[in-house]
Amino acid sequence: MENAYKETKFLMDKYHISANKNLGQNFLIDDDVVNKIVETANISKEDLIIEIGPGLGTLTSRMLEKAGKVIAIELDKKMVAILQDRFALYKNFELINEDVLKVDLKNLIQKNKKNTKIVANLPYYITTPIIMKLIEDKLNIESITVMVQKEVAQRLTAEPGTNLSGAITYTVNYYCIPEEIMVVPNSSFIPAPEVESEVIKLLIRKEPPVKVENLENFFKLIKVSFMQRRKTLINGVTNSNFMEKELFKQILTKLEINEKIRGEDLSLEDFAKISNECIKISK
Repeated sequence: MENAYKETKFLMDKYHISANKNLGQNFLIDDDVVNKIVETANISKEDLIIEIGPGLGTLTSRMLEKAGKVIAIELDKKMVAILQDRFALYKNFELINEDVLKVDLKNLIQKNKKNTKIVANLPYYITTPIIMKLIEDKLNIESITVMVQKEVAQRLTAEPGTNLSGAITYTVNYYCIPEEIMVVPNSSFIPAPEVESEVIKLLIRKEPPVKVENLENFFKLIKVSFMQRRKTLINGVTNSNFMEKELFKQILTKLEINEKIRGEDLSLEDFAKISNECIKISK
């Protein structure tokens, strides 16, 4: 922890700044965690790294030594000034002062024409929207290596059909192969958050694991089945006006799926089969 801690304290004192709670900032001060993130991302000179929320640049500095290029996207103008000052001499560094949800990442990736990987220490309050943007925009990226709140990490990496799974679990597993890397204690940050964090890696699939006739219908079915988590799949689907109850019962009977099953008990394959049957009936 020694070097990252000293580096962070030096920068905070030099620029007279503290973490912005409104932006969910927590500065990483653990060298072991920084090194593990860089190692997990498997960075080479052939890679473009898009880093979301670099903060003081602790992780950025390690990646600049290994990557062909690092594009850092930072919203906080105070951090932007520090990053510009700190990495002014690096020719493989680019900085974008913007909300990542508003950045045209697809164009950014196409313009740079490199093998692209996403790396980030994500603010807790905006983790899900960022993850969803990265995978649903179908960007030409190889992997996403991020540190998020432990509870969120467990849901993102859960096996579909287990008690930790949620709607986002199925979306992540459709587009990615998720992997838990390491739990990070709150003592690894300044200021220390109230909860533990976890580093995860999402390897983007070249082909989806299930055949889906209509993606919009497929994800809508998953979403409505989790809107009333404790209710049966049939009740969740019919209460949301996704499909008429008797018609949906017929589909479950045809597929030999128990009428009393809940959405969280279904596999990705189950949802695909149900969704595909729904599309057949609607034609």
